[in-house]
Amino acid sequence: MVAGSGWAAEQAVNIGGRRELFVDDAMIAKTAGDLRLVLHRPERREIVFKTDKPWEGNASGFQSVFADNGKFRMYYRGVHYGKSLGLPDTGLAQHEWVLCYAESTDGIHWTRPELGLCEFNGSTSNNIILNRKMVEAVKGCPAHSVVFLDKNPACPADQRYKMVVAHPSHKPPRGLFIMGSGDGIRFRLLSEKPCVTDGPLDSQNLIFWDQNIGKYRVYYRDSWRHGRSIKTSESEDVLKFPPGTFIVRDTGNEFELYTNQMQPYYRAPHILLGFPMRYYDRGTNAWELPAMQALPGRAGRAARHKFESRHGIAVTDAVLLASRDGVKVKFRNEAFMRPGPRREESWVYGDNFIFWGMLELPSALEDAPNEISLYSTEGYWEGSHTKIRRSTLRLDGFVSAQATWNGGELTTRPLVFSGDRLSINFETSGPGELKVELQNPDGTPIPGFALADCFPIFGDHIEFPVSWKDTGSDVGALAGKPVRIRFVLKDADLYAFRFVAK
Repeated sequence: MVAGSGWAAEQAVNIGGRRELFVDDAMIAKTAGDLRLVLHRPERREIVFKTDKPWEGNASGFQSVFADNGKFRMYYRGVHYGKSLGLPDTGLAQHEWVLCYAESTDGIHWTRPELGLCEFNGSTSNNIILNRKMVEAVKGCPAHSVVFLDKNPACPADQRYKMVVAHPSHKPPRGLFIMGSGDGIRFRLLSEKPCVTDGPLDSQNLIFWDQNIGKYRVYYRDSWRHGRSIKTSESEDVLKFPPGTFIVRDTGNEFELYTNQMQPYYRAPHILLGFPMRYYDRGTNAWELPAMQALPGRAGRAARHKFESRHGIAVTDAVLLASRDGVKVKFRNEAFMRPGPRREESWVYGDNFIFWGMLELPSALEDAPNEISLYSTEGYWEGSHTKIRRSTLRLDGFVSAQATWNGGELTTRPLVFSGDRLSINFETSGPGELKVELQNPDGTPIPGFALADCFPIFGDHIEFPVSWKDTGSDVGALAGKPVRIRFVLKDADLYAFRFVAK
């Protein structure tokens, strides 16, 4: 193919009718003008839950959350850190580590069903679903567990819910073990052999079914170079994974990633997104810096620092990962969730732990489109309990192609699509706008779909059909043929696009 406008020959990407986001540059051939890819941060909303029961505590974490047949499920560990770590006495005793369950019908108000499964302080009136005795055969630790809904079409009904239980130790039987359940409450061990055996594993280690490859993926903690990092592997058998490989980041900055939170994005499942908790320690010499002394919770920080220096100095935030093959990831150094402006219970090692999973809920604005809800931990090991805060983000709103008032543009790689109209997720200012041009692979405009033919687009929409003066919104005649899309923006954000059937 000979380039007519300076384009080199390039293999077309068959996107069918899937939604494409700008969390990476996989779809982008070139940009021009004042346009860049901009990371967006979730907006903090209300506290939705406090882990203030005697069997929970101030180190409750490692949560997983998902929607299931009209209700939402949340699984989380119950742990309390007290005087043994040099912390002030809160009146709550340290106890064995357990796994707890809560549920909700709206994602905001959560309840603890009284399950009667596990005894705590002589009573089974609690929401505990797992304790150490229940995994004694593998010496597993309930505190390092996660629950997921197995979407493998061949999964037996009585194993539809699966739990990953870790035994984080340097001695056998170290590894990840799988439990199964038909109701998401009562679990049984599926094998006494671990499915993964390498890595410290003292983190939230995840497994899920990836429909795009027809296999299970596992993401788990191991150590590499500077410390905490992420390994991955894939298998058709959830009970046995081959040795893992470290994820490959597209940056030279090897920040330590304590968790991974990798998951298929439910609106574009060919894209995997992760929200790791990033661990950052400025070192012992930072303790007396004015900025360190001015951080919230000085007294508690000093107590933790005395016990172990990093407990008072290290902080955690969250970053964004994006991958299309599960191994190579787009890694942004900038935080997806910063520690924030609060003057209490913030800037702490263990905070900004984003749960595994995301929910789509109604917007806080009464007549706006639905939003993505993410949940994260606050107040880790600072009092008698942790708090769970909900944060929201626009649908597909992780990263946008953003142009300033001066204007900018983006042209895609050659794409092959199915469907008969182009729909975009975007927002503009009052005078801002977008225009779209469909091009041949050599960069020449396709007659009837040139930039001058496009009606100006403005407003704020999750799904908006692009239309042209003479051809309307029907692009069906171009389906199955390689085309490029040229987006021209002014004071606007473009979040996603896809071709759909009318």
